[in-house]
Amino acid sequence: MIMRRIELARGRSLPEDVIRRSGGVDPEVLSVASRIVEDVRRRGDEAVKDYTQQFDHASIEDLRVTREEIESAVASVPAEFRDAIATAAASIEEFHERQLPQSWFAAQDGGVFVGQKVTPLRRVGIYVPGGRACYPSSVLMNAIPAVVAGVEEIAMVVPPAADGTVNPYTLAAAAEAGVSEIYKAGGAQAIAALAFGTRTIPRVDKITGPGNAYVTAAKKLVMGDVGIDMLAGPSEVLVLADETAEPAFIAIDLMAQAEHDPRAATFLVTTDPTLPDEVEEALAILLEEAPRAEVIRRSLTDNGLVIVVADVATAFDVANEIAPEHLEIMMADPLELLGQVRNAGAIFLGPWTPESVGDYVAGPNHVLPTGGTARFSGPLSVDDFVKKSSVISYSREALESDAATIITIASAEGLEAHADAVALRLEVAAETEGDEAE
Repeated sequence: MIMRRIELARGRSLPEDVIRRSGGVDPEVLSVASRIVEDVRRRGDEAVKDYTQQFDHASIEDLRVTREEIESAVASVPAEFRDAIATAAASIEEFHERQLPQSWFAAQDGGVFVGQKVTPLRRVGIYVPGGRACYPSSVLMNAIPAVVAGVEEIAMVVPPAADGTVNPYTLAAAAEAGVSEIYKAGGAQAIAALAFGTRTIPRVDKITGPGNAYVTAAKKLVMGDVGIDMLAGPSEVLVLADETAEPAFIAIDLMAQAEHDPRAATFLVTTDPTLPDEVEEALAILLEEAPRAEVIRRSLTDNGLVIVVADVATAFDVANEIAPEHLEIMMADPLELLGQVRNAGAIFLGPWTPESVGDYVAGPNHVLPTGGTARFSGPLSVDDFVKKSSVISYSREALESDAATIITIASAEGLEAHADAVALRLEVAAETEGDEAE
């Protein structure tokens, strides 16, 4: 048996380790990240270069990726990749354009004018994992919502390979997405550079994009000096399945999540007591040919859980309590069950909708809340790249009408200057009116 298995009767609580799964920032990691962040704040570019040498084993003279490097990368990748990334970018753009919030204003009776002004952030930073890794999809998911929102400048940071280069697929995706500038820096040092600015890297207003534990720790440390999207933990998937589900589909989708990281969490919640054994058999077969079998097996063994429940209602109770990053519903009539989902980062309906389509081409964002934070947050969106300002305008008559209410509440709070800010205006208005009458 690869995954741990439990049976959960109606009304029984989940084990505490399932609800309180890992995802927080380790104190030791936070301490290391704090030293790096402070050093970059103090020494700027030189600190970034030193840490890039130490952690990425790359000696970098110029942190900024040149236009020639980008053009060379675009030319070097296969045409089929350029076509694929263009197709994905178009889907992502179309989806996020539907999210674009609008300013609104309303004139009310009595001379009151109120509204909300939506303004794009001027400059944002996006973090993309690099080095030996290659995540062009993360470039699209972070940059395109910012472009749609109207952000003027998008600065991307990505760890270089040991030879000082950036993966050409990542650079090609950045060119497709409309990234303004790219820097060869990763880890906590890159987050600090974006947050505080260096001679080469101007500071940003907000930082988005997931990274390793040190990136997450650094984002936690700079939060408040700049905005951040979320504190992302290990990736996770929960599959809800009944007797209609195909065991091999479940197995491969669990593997797809597990191959990210040994700490990735995988859940199968099912009403069919015979299904777990069938999924285990499929896993055993599929793992024999999986290139990342060692990582997958460790993830499934350490962080995989099968939960057998009595009925569909209990299954959804369990899913909502876990609040997974990715939720797949492999049940009869999944669309009819959608209303029972309360907590999930992204929801995938039916047997032909693997989580992979959401990672790459469907359009919705794949930067999602983890560790149960889907209880109160959602995917990265256009909303992350705009800010909203309230707009208020009162006529004299409107102020007179609301004066008593304002003064009563302000006085109850002991804020007499608040009350006087209204009373003084009305006194001056009355005196002016009296002078004009004379």
